[in-house]
Amino acid sequence: MMNLSDTAQELVARGKGILAADESFSTADKRLIEYGIEPSEEMRRKFRDLFLATPGIEQYLSGVILYEETLEQNADNGVPFAKLLANEDVLPGIKVDQGLDEFPDSPEETITKGLIGLPERLAEYRDTYGARFTKWRAAIRIEGDRLPTSAVLVENAKRLASYACEVQKAGMVPMVEPEVLLEGAHSRVRAREVVETTLHVLFDALAEQNVDLSGVILKTSMVLSGNKSGRRDTPEEVAEDTLAVLLATVPKEVPGIVFLSGGQEPDQATENLAAITARAKEVNAPWPLTFSYARALQEETLAAWQGKEDQVEAARAVFIERLRKVCQALV
Repeated sequence: MMNLSDTAQELVARGKGILAADESFSTADKRLIEYGIEPSEEMRRKFRDLFLATPGIEQYLSGVILYEETLEQNADNGVPFAKLLANEDVLPGIKVDQGLDEFPDSPEETITKGLIGLPERLAEYRDTYGARFTKWRAAIRIEGDRLPTSAVLVENAKRLASYACEVQKAGMVPMVEPEVLLEGAHSRVRAREVVETTLHVLFDALAEQNVDLSGVILKTSMVLSGNKSGRRDTPEEVAEDTLAVLLATVPKEVPGIVFLSGGQEPDQATENLAAITARAKEVNAPWPLTFSYARALQEETLAAWQGKEDQVEAARAVFIERLRKVCQALV
């Protein structure tokens, strides 16, 4: 069995980050429609090829989180996407949760499904496709002091811990993602409180299930005011609060933390990451920090591409430039 700690450390290698290319069918189709592209299975394949077959991504990416459909697809050159990445020493990963369900005790909130049949799916992802790591996302909604409820935090944390346990048994690294949503009118102070509580509950659940923290990656939200609050936080404010929360909640044994962009604009996500990295050095944070972005890496490239074959090269140049900027934020 592979050493999980070594794989985890590869994922947070200095100066590199992770591309989240794990949009579901419906999300990928919505993204294509936004840029005037008629969605189809083939267009989703071309969407993946645009990013995953860009020459030189291995300079900036340690791993890519894929969606199940993408594992079964090939790049334009006929090579399966997971193999294409592995050939460039970019670790292929896979989103293994199966989306969100309404939480019966609080219908305005969600819990993540996908534990049924998980061990069998993990074995296939590992053996057939060579997946080295996995991801499971919970979505935590803030609504004043009402939401999130304690019950939804506990239930999502239990499921994240059960998932992590199964993934480690299968010899892969689990990425645990309790995303505190940017959507809402909440203050940064309230966001800080919720992220801190969420992470405390998560690490309690991981401890209860004896998950080996040296082989887990945390994917977390930055601490930000809600997108309907009318407040745009400065990068220094985001960095101060985000680091304070992480230092209060994340054990030193965790080999690395990656940030999601969560609806931030590309420049905003890049500037906030740079400030967080700088602050981490000031406070001597014990773990490597990097990014696991989706839209913040993809938006400008999709706008340049618009589904046109003759724009692929230009769009890929835009992608590489954004990767360069985001990786520069880690220095």
